[in-house]
Order: sequence, then structure tokens, then C-alpha cells
Amino acid sequence: MPIEYGMIAWLLNEGGHAVDCEYMKRALALAKKGVGRTHPNPRVGAVVVRDGVIVGEGWHRKAGEPHAEVNALNAAAEKAHGAIIYITLEPCAGHGRTPPCTQAILEAGIQRVVFASSDPNPKMAGGAEILASQGVEVLGGVLADEADALNAAFLHYVKTGMPYVTAKAAISLDGKLATRTHDSQWITGEQARKHAHKMRAESDAIVVGSGTFIHDNPALTVRDARLKGELPLRVVIAKQAPAFFSECKMLDDTAPSRMYVYASNGHEQAWRDAGMDVVQVSDLTTALKHLAQDGCLQLMIEGGGRLHAALFEAKLTQALLLYQAPILIGGVDAVNLWHGLGIEKVSHSPSLMDIQRKKLGDDMMMYGRLVYDAFEAI
Repeated sequence: MPIEYGMIAWLLNEGGHAVDCEYMKRALALAKKGVGRTHPNPRVGAVVVRDGVIVGEGWHRKAGEPHAEVNALNAAAEKAHGAIIYITLEPCAGHGRTPPCTQAILEAGIQRVVFASSDPNPKMAGGAEILASQGVEVLGGVLADEADALNAAFLHYVKTGMPYVTAKAAISLDGKLATRTHDSQWITGEQARKHAHKMRAESDAIVVGSGTFIHDNPALTVRDARLKGELPLRVVIAKQAPAFFSECKMLDDTAPSRMYVYASNGHEQAWRDAGMDVVQVSDLTTALKHLAQDGCLQLMIEGGGRLHAALFEAKLTQALLLYQAPILIGGVDAVNLWHGLGIEKVSHSPSLMDIQRKKLGDDMMMYGRLVYDAFEAI
């Protein structure tokens, strides 16, 4: 049963009235159009319904542009008066780049507001209470789990100030990223690589360590996938800047590139002169925090094994995306997915939750949320 706070009803479990759920599913479908477009803002969709008919739809297209509610209300025009609006995120009460959506809802004469996720941003939260105080019927929490999953990066950033990190790797059956000679192209087949580029396109930044940067010379661009928004930032994290090499693929003009270094060694200026943004930070955590503050809330870490290990051992990785090929590489000197200290006891193993699997040609994709220390989530 919902708990009543004045005129606001909050659902404690997933669901709601069947009709509310159906319209919220449509709002969620609209919100998904914002994937790869809205950073650092959340992905939000909205549907205006009057007398059982959808009269307006909208979604947030880009930071700085009108929010989903405003787009839906504009589409509905005068039909919004006395209608219901379904929104995947609680209407904002604060004034950011755009006016508060609560104001637009009240001015449109909306009678009832149904939303999924509560807004965790203290600068924008409180919209439900404001609307209820003005006599609008409000229901929150309808399909909240689905909406929260869609905005996992945004919610994680508001809670922690850190980006949402997904570790991505193509691995062999025995968990190797590369052979003892650092050869890794290609472990997986074409279908898996195309899927990986689709996931790249949904990220704000693609990150590698210095080993992958030097041995693989990756371009870190989005290919074989439709890019919806801006090109992801290409990032390398290194203890010190490696010696400059002019054939570096990250120096082309297809996407912006950045190098984080922990200490200066004199090589930084050559990289800057070639067009690489070089930022000195104290450690890995500071580098990630700098990316988040720069609007990169969703990161894809593409190796190598030592960078993955540092993130796993610091519990800074939130999700794992693996493409496993039906091959064996072997060798104690081959590059492991977790090329670091590892854990002491099996009972301390990080585990995957909410697992998704998909066969891609001969390869298997596995994706899940990482939890640490006997299922204690970060």
C-alpha cells in the first residue's frame, strides 16, 4: 500500500495501477532516446494524457534545452489543462539552465502528476511537495527501478561525486586480455566488436591505461554504431607521460583526447603541442572525479589489466561488460583481466548482479552490476 503524505502517494514496491504503468513505459521509451545525448543531465521522458488519450509527448534532448515535461506540455498545448502527465523523473523545483518544471506544470493546468524516480539532486528536488501544496494530485515511484537503471550514472554521481565506471573487456575462456607479447587483435569476432562500439556510443568517455595506450595504439573512436550525441572523450591514465610518438591514433581530429598523469617527467609538453589535453592529478580517484566534474558521468574502461585491477581493488568500478571468445590463450605472462593483487579469499570476491547475457556470433556477452564484499553494493 502507498504511504500518504498529504496529497502525495509514494509507491513502496515496483508497479502501480496498470494504466499508470503503461503510460510510464511509454515515457521510459521516450527517455531512452536521450542515451548518449543528455550528459551530464539525466535521461527523462514525459507523456501527457487526457481522457485516456496521449495528447503530448516529449523527452530531454540535450543539456541546456527544455526538459521533457516542457516539451510534452508544449506538444499538448491547451489539451494539457485538466490532464495527467507521466514523467520518468520527479519534476524539478530549482532553476538551472532552464526554469523549474513545476512552474510549467502548474501554468499548464495539469490535474495529476505521476513520476518514476525521485530527484536526488538537492538543488532540484522538492517538486512533488510543491505541486501537492498547490492542489495537484501526485503519485511517485511508478516503475522507479526501470527509471533508476536508465539513469544509473546520474544517480551515482549525485550520491558520490564520482562517475559510473563500466569495465569492458574482450577475454579468452581463461580470462586473458592479451598474449604474453601483448597481442590482442582480435580476440572476439565482428558481432562482438560492433556491440562494443554501440556501448562506446552511450558513454561520455572511453578510458585506457598507459600499457594499452602504448602497445595497442587505440583510436578509441565510435565506429560501426550510430552516434546520437557528442563524440566520447578519449582518455589515457598514466603514472607519467610516455615518450611522444607521432603515429598516436588519439591525436587525430575525430574526437577530443586527454591524458591524466600522476607525476611530471618532461614529456607532457610534446603531447600538449600535438593537441593532447594533459592534466596532472594526484591519483586515480582524483582523475575520475575530475572527469565527473567535467560532465563525464558514464565511463567505459577498456584496459589494460593493470588499470582494471586498480579500479577493482579500489572498488571504483560499478559494472562489468565482458565479451568472451571460445579460445584459450594461456601463459603465466599473458595479460589477465585482473592483472593485479586480486583477493585473498573467495568469500571476498566481487560478484555480478542483474546479469544480462547475449550470444554474439561465436562469442558471449555478459553484463552486470558489480557488488563488493559479500554482496555489499558500492
